[in-house]
Amino acid sequence: MMLKAIIFDLDGTLANTDPIHYQTWVDVLKNYDLEINPDFYKAKISGRLNPDIVRDILPQLSPEEGRILADQKEAEFRQIAGNLKPLPGLIKLLAWIEKQGLQTAIVTNAPRENAAFMLKALNLVDYFQTLIVAEDVGVGKPDPKPYQVCLQQLHISPQDAIVFEDSTSGIRSAVAAGITTIGVASTHDPHILKNVGATYVIEDFHNPQLWHDLGEL
Repeated sequence: MMLKAIIFDLDGTLANTDPIHYQTWVDVLKNYDLEINPDFYKAKISGRLNPDIVRDILPQLSPEEGRILADQKEAEFRQIAGNLKPLPGLIKLLAWIEKQGLQTAIVTNAPRENAAFMLKALNLVDYFQTLIVAEDVGVGKPDPKPYQVCLQQLHISPQDAIVFEDSTSGIRSAVAAGITTIGVASTHDPHILKNVGATYVIEDFHNPQLWHDLGEL
């Protein structure tokens, strides 16, 4: 393997945002008399595109009403997520990537406005050459297209990259695009991430196996 790029998901991978997303969905869905619990969130919401989420859990809403709900939810998320912290070890890993002269990219189902907000909150605006958001691609994870578009923009083949992903939809997307994918167990059970195709699973970027493998490349 000739490593040329390391590609990251955003939510749950660069920072553990799922508790904040969960809380904002709880708040917004109360207005629709829908109470959710963490299991419902993991099964129906985490890692998915907003239009698909709303269509699934509130099928009575028109597309326009669904868009208003999603916009409201994301605005609330940005309001309360100002104190985000990078996942442990991330800054060390990004420094290593820079030293190796590798390319970096983000591939996310999050809206572009959220991605820009998160990178600013984490002080990571200058670390990533490429940002792929589902709304630009026309389809989101678990479809492989977001990762395929990323590879095209980086001018590399699937064997040249590693992906870090915390969601089942994200791992399915990256694996279907042919990229070696390491699961990040910030949101889901490690066994679930392994079952959908993660090569192995780390709890954060301090993981010894990860650093051993990077040293072998």
